[in-house]
Amino acid sequence: MAFDSDAPLDLLWKGYGRAFQDFDDLTLGRWLAQTLGQLEGKSWRFSHPLVGAYRLASQVGHDRQIWHKRIATPPAAYRESPCCRAPLLPLLTREIRETGLICAHCSETLVPFDEIPEANRIELDFWAGVYEPVHAVAHWDDRQRQSVGNYDHAYEKAAKTAEEILFQAGKVLAPRLLDHYPALIWEDQDECLEVRPEDVRL
Repeated sequence: MAFDSDAPLDLLWKGYGRAFQDFDDLTLGRWLAQTLGQLEGKSWRFSHPLVGAYRLASQVGHDRQIWHKRIATPPAAYRESPCCRAPLLPLLTREIRETGLICAHCSETLVPFDEIPEANRIELDFWAGVYEPVHAVAHWDDRQRQSVGNYDHAYEKAAKTAEEILFQAGKVLAPRLLDHYPALIWEDQDECLEVRPEDVRL
């Protein structure tokens, strides 16, 4: 996840990330490996502070190719990812059908959708199919907005429904993926529908 825009929140996160830029390679590698140990065995909200700190550190680590240098050993449960050779840490998003599971280190596709274990893939396909038209409400054109009469009501209804769908991802789908991955991060917000992490209560 690169914080590369000039949006105020992204600039704030860039500032936070400077703390990790001051780490030497060995310290950074050890911090990343130790934090992976803390993440292991659980599904984590994208907004969790520990995940946020790890994302910042892993971005610095990716830029420096920390995992290529093999100066720190990740926990044994984390096999090497095919995209960037960092430890395998997937991110589940609403675009799962198009992007598969995303790499938390380089933001590329880590596990293509058709390579997700079948039982999980069927559940995720259904989940994404339910989510897609709900999220689309935020992107309706003028004709679609006018067709419902009260667009604000339709938007609010979609946001509430999105909260329930994201809840399902965090409560049910993400934990089931732990049968195949050492840890998992799941997206717990929808900026387009103004659904914030605090709106998704597990």
